[in-house]
Amino acid sequence: MTNDGRTRCGWGDWADPLYVAYHDQEWGTPSHDRRHLFELLVLEGAQAGLSWTTILRKRDGYRAAFEGFEPERVAALGLDDIDRLMLDPGIVRNRAKIESAIDNARALLALEAAGTPFVDHLWSFVGGHALQNRFATTGKLPAETAESAAMSKDLKRRGFRFVGPTTCYAFMQATGLVNDHAIDCFRHAEVAALA
Repeated sequence: MTNDGRTRCGWGDWADPLYVAYHDQEWGTPSHDRRHLFELLVLEGAQAGLSWTTILRKRDGYRAAFEGFEPERVAALGLDDIDRLMLDPGIVRNRAKIESAIDNARALLALEAAGTPFVDHLWSFVGGHALQNRFATTGKLPAETAESAAMSKDLKRRGFRFVGPTTCYAFMQATGLVNDHAIDCFRHAEVAALA
């Protein structure tokens, strides 16, 4: 709970306004926006081994470095861009993670060139509708599910990187493919109403 009296999920740093805003306005909200979904797929991969706070603080840096997460523009980045990004303090300077963002943009475009919209493909793993969980505490949340494992396997087969089952589940939670707000969190009912 923050000083505004609203009950929130148990996983956040509620003293951090950035974290509060992310939880209250974005996390778990169903997204059907191609650019936003691509952004969060890249950011969840970049978060591997780091805190989400680190990624939130660097989010504006990522948006600048990765062309506003427009897949066509990210896919066009080359070796000189990778070298430049390795010097950018606004992002996580990990070559494999930088390269994966570019590879993921290219895989997204290949998926769409084959006739499957990226947004529709991601939502197909939950049957096109957000899964509504009813966990009493965030301590009960799984690290991965059958759906995230299926997404991971499929995306890896298509050339996406940094998309393991746990990363995919965190992505599903963030983008509202699944509503994992605790049932006593004020956002649970709000997000469920959007499904």
